[in-house]
Amino acid sequence: MNRPLADTPVDRLARFVSTLEYDALPASVVAKTKTHIADTLGAAVAGARSNEFAISVKALRPQGLVPLWGTGLSASTRDAALLNGCAAHAFELDDSGGCDHSGAVVMPALFSALHEIGEPVDGKRMITAVVAGYDVGRRILEATGGYDAHNSLGWHSTGTCGTMAAAAACARLFGLDASATRDAITLATSFSSGLWAFIHDGSQAKKLHAGRAAEGGLLAALLAAKGFAGPSRVFEDVWGGFFKSYNKSACQPELLAEGLGEIWKVNRAVLKPYASCRGAHSAVDALEDLLAETGRTASEIEHIDLRMSAMLKDMCGAKVGAAMAPTQMSLPYALAARCAFGTAGLQAYTEDRRSSPDVHAMMDRIGVAVDETMDAMAEPVVTLTFSDGMTFERMVPRATGSAERPMPAVAVEAKFRELVAMSLPADKVDGLWQALGNLEEITDCAEIEALMTGNADSIPTFR
Repeated sequence: MNRPLADTPVDRLARFVSTLEYDALPASVVAKTKTHIADTLGAAVAGARSNEFAISVKALRPQGLVPLWGTGLSASTRDAALLNGCAAHAFELDDSGGCDHSGAVVMPALFSALHEIGEPVDGKRMITAVVAGYDVGRRILEATGGYDAHNSLGWHSTGTCGTMAAAAACARLFGLDASATRDAITLATSFSSGLWAFIHDGSQAKKLHAGRAAEGGLLAALLAAKGFAGPSRVFEDVWGGFFKSYNKSACQPELLAEGLGEIWKVNRAVLKPYASCRGAHSAVDALEDLLAETGRTASEIEHIDLRMSAMLKDMCGAKVGAAMAPTQMSLPYALAARCAFGTAGLQAYTEDRRSSPDVHAMMDRIGVAVDETMDAMAEPVVTLTFSDGMTFERMVPRATGSAERPMPAVAVEAKFRELVAMSLPADKVDGLWQALGNLEEITDCAEIEALMTGNADSIPTFR
């Protein structure tokens, strides 16, 4: 059933997505999008070494023609979206600041969607679809009240809003018209899910949220392409609507279409240099800055005090150094790891290091306090007390990887190469980096997938 569009915010958003062309994208948006594509694929290729990916493969027993990145395995289109999405988010090194984790949702859905199209898809078309996905995912989160309003109720926006991001991206790749694009986006709300309950124990559920969102968005677009109608009023103030169901406070549906073609939401996305929840990143930056400015070393730290909002405390304030999934959600562990091992990157989260007496002793010297006057989304205040009694305090308002504090290009490339080398032979690492750097010149994105065939399925998982 193909229902005509009106002029509601979601109708305008669907028209924008369905008519978006590569030539309309500013050069800066293209460059940033390419960076996030490469960053996401790097995280996913490494994530094929994760325990979560290995378990999921055993459970799904995938069969099909769509490559599972970093391995020699393949799956059906939907299973590949789920499994590659799980891999992309497994090590907490995928981007943030979008739906929230837009890359791990959008890229797995799009590369699976390639196999539903009976013609080669060039790099320009892929870039355009990625931009569309990032735009829709972030706009829906903002219209729903923003990250704090939505996530504070217990929803994980990667799984909830990310499903629509994947649907929009696939709709653009498929070349759906505005009506079918609206159906894809609105249908995706019925596959929208993801709860923060994983935070209270050693659950690995969070890693699945990106994969399920990728799979759900792809399914919504496939259904819409065949004429399956979505609930056209789901973004209105109605019973059963997305806003009423996912946020109890006032929402702003007009934000779905505000500044279309002028405000590009991919610019809001950030890279992650540390293998932890993004909520821990600015604290690690504050520690790095204070050590650099004072000329001191981590071994001279007597005590660390953290002052943070109640929401951040609930999200990543626990002192955990056990199973990998909960440890990556621990801000105190990230700081202690940086002090004990000199890094908060992925190598700080090996099984041996998570159980190291040194990191646990350092965590014992970290105090965590809630400041009820702080805004929910405020970054934590870090106070270092050194063995000579001197104290220094710092709050970094925007962490490394953001527009305000960007990762240097050399650091972005180094991260990519380190991660990809975990699953790919050395001769493919450089080729994949070069191909992604010239993505707009690629005539068939299947070439990218071919470069991501690796051996992660035949070597031990990263624990």
